[in-house]
Amino acid sequence: MSDPDTALVAALLRHLDPDDVLTTPGDVEPYRSDATGLRAARPPAAVAVPRSVEQVRAVARVASAHRVPLVARGAGTGLSGGATAPADGIVLSTEALCGIRIDPDDQVAVVGPGAITDHVDVAAREHGLMYAPDPASSQTSTIGGNIATNAGGLRCVKYGVTRESVLALDVVLADGTLLRTGHRSVKGVTGYDLVGLIVGSEGTLGIVVGATLRLLPAPTVVRTLVVSVPSLPDAGRAVGVVTGSGVRPSTVELLNRATLENIDTHSGTDFVARHGGGLVLVRTDGPGADAEIAVLADALSAAGLPAQVLDDAEGERYYELRRTGRGRRDHMWSVGEDVAVPRSALVPVLEAIEEIGRRFDVEVSAVAHAGDGNLHPGLSVLRRPGESVPPARLGEAADALVRAALAHGGTLSGEHGVGSAKRPWLEDELGSEQLALQRAIKALLDPAGILAPDGFLARDDAGPAGHAGRRRSVRS
Repeated sequence: MSDPDTALVAALLRHLDPDDVLTTPGDVEPYRSDATGLRAARPPAAVAVPRSVEQVRAVARVASAHRVPLVARGAGTGLSGGATAPADGIVLSTEALCGIRIDPDDQVAVVGPGAITDHVDVAAREHGLMYAPDPASSQTSTIGGNIATNAGGLRCVKYGVTRESVLALDVVLADGTLLRTGHRSVKGVTGYDLVGLIVGSEGTLGIVVGATLRLLPAPTVVRTLVVSVPSLPDAGRAVGVVTGSGVRPSTVELLNRATLENIDTHSGTDFVARHGGGLVLVRTDGPGADAEIAVLADALSAAGLPAQVLDDAEGERYYELRRTGRGRRDHMWSVGEDVAVPRSALVPVLEAIEEIGRRFDVEVSAVAHAGDGNLHPGLSVLRRPGESVPPARLGEAADALVRAALAHGGTLSGEHGVGSAKRPWLEDELGSEQLALQRAIKALLDPAGILAPDGFLARDDAGPAGHAGRRRSVRS
């Protein structure tokens, strides 16, 4: 360890227990990246695991005093490189700040950033309530990570993304200042919406140390239907029928044949035999769930897309397989994308995805929160023996896919965030004026630029592992 690193660690140890300051390569390694595998050339000097808000403030003050980068990290389930450990800097793990307190009268949860998403929902359901955001990683992802990326999930077509469920935040700024934003009350319009600014900022503006979350009555009735579709355009047509029916479903998911094959291989199912070219999964919930699912089934049948209404057990099985049924394929180079488009552009973009697969000779899997136009296409090519980097055509196909979404009025990220993996396209979407304004806001809150300096607002577009060389998980 170099002398500057020694001084930095010594400063951290004045505020944290020695067991909560990790410096050995074996201890640090698990914190170096998120699910993308992207990492800086050198490891961080230390991983700090604070156990109180005051300790978080102390870590921020140490980083500020030593002018070293500081990156907050939850469970590392992110899919954009937003939690990549900074070389020679500090990773601040929020894993120990995991408290959960439910107030059933106000229908809120007050939680630490390290609270696991599913744990919050389970605690809420003990009081007949639920935490609505439902990312596929909810069994392992943390509330702090969800807030950082404004995560969505399977239920967001009805209940919205994370931002709609965050009422207030406690945030530690780069200099250690504790900022309390938002309101515990359901309504509140005093001043600028700093909660909305922090949600989705990917740790570039401050470190979330507490969140007051909106809870909703848990539905007692949930109904599920599936419709088999021979092609991606047919799947898009089915989604259009559902979203245009007048019913507001809680879930509208799309899975193409390659995705069904992956689930069959990984989970031992027979989805390809049952559904062929693809599947659309739809759920309704609440007191009107039975009537709503019947309306949807009739509308799909009238459009020549017969639907099968599932019983409760089978509905839960399909839902869980959509969330967790796929597996990694280590013999493939894979890029998992996250784009969102207006609903009217869903079919044209799905057709563009198929054309991109043919043009660049890459395998395309398509899984999507299709009810709100959020697509998660996966692009894959065979990994040849001895090959250390993916072929260029994989990065070229990813570039074409993102540009197709932008050309149809979409966005380069619907819920995973930008991080370092998608930074090369940021100015294409925002434009130089808006990007400059966002950097100015960061400079106001973090004048030394120590918070997530390699994140989406960095000026260097190379990223920690380069753009063309990224290899990302396709689970979304």
